[in-house]
Amino acid sequence: MSILLIYTGGTIGMSRNPVTGALEPLDFAHLLRHIPELSEVDADIHTSQFTPPIDSSDVTPAQWEQLARIIATRYQDYDGFVVLHGTDTMAYTASALSYMLGNLTKPVIFTGSQLPIGQLRTDGKENLITAVSIAAARDGDGRPYVPEVGIYFGGRLLRGNRTTKQSAEAFSAFASFNCPALAHAGVDITYRRDLILRPDYRRPMQPFYALDPNVIIISLFPGMRGDILQHILQTPGLKAVVMRTFGSGNAPRHPWLLSALSHRQYQPVYPGSRRDVALRLRSPSPGGRSHQRLRLHRRECRHQAHAPPGPLS
Repeated sequence: MSILLIYTGGTIGMSRNPVTGALEPLDFAHLLRHIPELSEVDADIHTSQFTPPIDSSDVTPAQWEQLARIIATRYQDYDGFVVLHGTDTMAYTASALSYMLGNLTKPVIFTGSQLPIGQLRTDGKENLITAVSIAAARDGDGRPYVPEVGIYFGGRLLRGNRTTKQSAEAFSAFASFNCPALAHAGVDITYRRDLILRPDYRRPMQPFYALDPNVIIISLFPGMRGDILQHILQTPGLKAVVMRTFGSGNAPRHPWLLSALSHRQYQPVYPGSRRDVALRLRSPSPGGRSHQRLRLHRRECRHQAHAPPGPLS
């Protein structure tokens, strides 16, 4: 079993400067020296790293493409992939990769840590060792237990595109409000096989690298100014808006909001629609679903209930 361990950066590979107290990145070899237990995992582990390592707060779609290309070009050489990533944007990267790696038939497991690998109480060792073990796990037919993008952290494996960071201090830093954990790690690793995606093994993995940056997320809040929203919506080249509303998808009925959204160029997302700018509503509440859609026309705006396609995380 061969696993490619990809180090992008993050707290797990840092050390605290004794003078300034700041965390500074170290080389990948230093990180591995702190985890000799990896040699006991039943897998042949190879490594790759971003040069230089990046702070996850600096991640852009360019790094998502770089990571997807590393996996795609080495896809036939390895049975699974483990990505070490900073926690601040790990959920964003995992979500992006879940869509960029079409018909994924091998594990891509993200992990990291809240404390640097060299600190006494680091969570990095257990996270990394278990992430590698999950990436290497196979069933009786030799197929991977988890042929999808996941985040392993704090004893749980979560679906990559259903995960959000919930704590900057707790070792259980991530939560998945709309999808149960795919696996739990205790004395043994217990998998929820009924929840894990089943790909079509007859088809090859199909990578997608084209990402369109002309999409924006807008959060509605009490007291929001209409002229500011209008200015955002008039951004040149804007193609889509994800609007974070209240509760289950409620939005205020202020005339300025209805006027701004009833312009002919803003159309809701629904099959077969002709639209210049797509509008998607979502609930910002943990565990929430958006149950309403603003159906927009040139001169009016009305609410229409619909069956949600599923939560966005």
